[in-house]
Amino acid sequence: MSLSGAAVRRKQASGADRDQAAPGRPALLLDWYDRHRRRLPWRPPPGAQADPYRVWLSEIMLQQTGVKTVGPYFEKFTARWPGIDALGRASLDDVLRMWAGLGYYSRARNLHACAVAVVRDHDSVFPDTEQGLQALPGIGPYTAAAIAAIAFGRRTMPVDGNIERVVSRLFAVEEPLPQAKPLIKQLAATLLGESRAGDSAQALMDLGSSICTPKKPACALCPLNDGCAARTRGDQQTYPRKAAKKTGALRRGAAFVVTRGDELLVRTRVEKGLLGGMTEVPGSNWLAAQDDKTALKQAPMLAGMARWHRKAGIVTHVFTHFPLELVVYTANVPARARAPAGMRWVPVSTLQDEALPNVMRKVIAHGLDL
Repeated sequence: MSLSGAAVRRKQASGADRDQAAPGRPALLLDWYDRHRRRLPWRPPPGAQADPYRVWLSEIMLQQTGVKTVGPYFEKFTARWPGIDALGRASLDDVLRMWAGLGYYSRARNLHACAVAVVRDHDSVFPDTEQGLQALPGIGPYTAAAIAAIAFGRRTMPVDGNIERVVSRLFAVEEPLPQAKPLIKQLAATLLGESRAGDSAQALMDLGSSICTPKKPACALCPLNDGCAARTRGDQQTYPRKAAKKTGALRRGAAFVVTRGDELLVRTRVEKGLLGGMTEVPGSNWLAAQDDKTALKQAPMLAGMARWHRKAGIVTHVFTHFPLELVVYTANVPARARAPAGMRWVPVSTLQDEALPNVMRKVIAHGLDL
């Protein structure tokens, strides 16, 4: 349906109002940030220069993962690999082991590839522009903008989930996500200070984390509350508008927990694809509508094994694109039993050193009654 001329003019005027709506907001935001900024392991003290390596590492870890979860992993990584040179010389297996439990394992593979590229192609110095950063493995538009602003002071505004929420409420953005992302980015840029671009971005992130929260935002404490369109309307919790999510079909499979004394049978997944390069116990394919009988036929064959025992209950896990249910079978084999091709025995006592994704941790705990 086409808009009338009057409607078009109203829409254009509304956009112009938005663009001119924030002349004093950047200063208010930075004043608030100077008083209330969060203390985070990757943030330097006020006035100190941010380390591009620490900014990059934290931004990769924070993709789809909360600050509280990331904190201990960040500390472990920087203790083991304090700079890009050290991480660039590390093996992918070591990085995956250190990453185990953090999820979204393609991030770990990209992290390693990026470290290698910076060391090899850039003399261990990160590019200082968005364009240069985006040319590196695993760095997309948001991460490039975040590193450019926070580490190098480039006047750009990265837009994460917290900033999307703040901006969509501040300007009452009616268009649902993800379609609204370009408009939200444009509006977020009006909140950049003339200087301190990185602090402007981090101020909005902190505001969304501590004040402009998804539920029960503390609007009375917000430095930008006077001009917040959603607060004026009284429906701030309904922003940002979101399109209905599509949930993938449930997949089913079987996992086989085989022990040889105090050792467990494991294998490494192929490098590419879901959980690539991670450690797992043998298992069936994960397919929609797969029945237990079909899954059991995919069990590994080992000499001396009497029978499979099916554990009561199932292991459930939710990936980004689909939920998963796994039936767990257990078996014990004699000390002389060899691992099938592509598999290996590892002591149960050293499983913490393996790159086990969370779904496999659940499976092993269920199978071994840990």
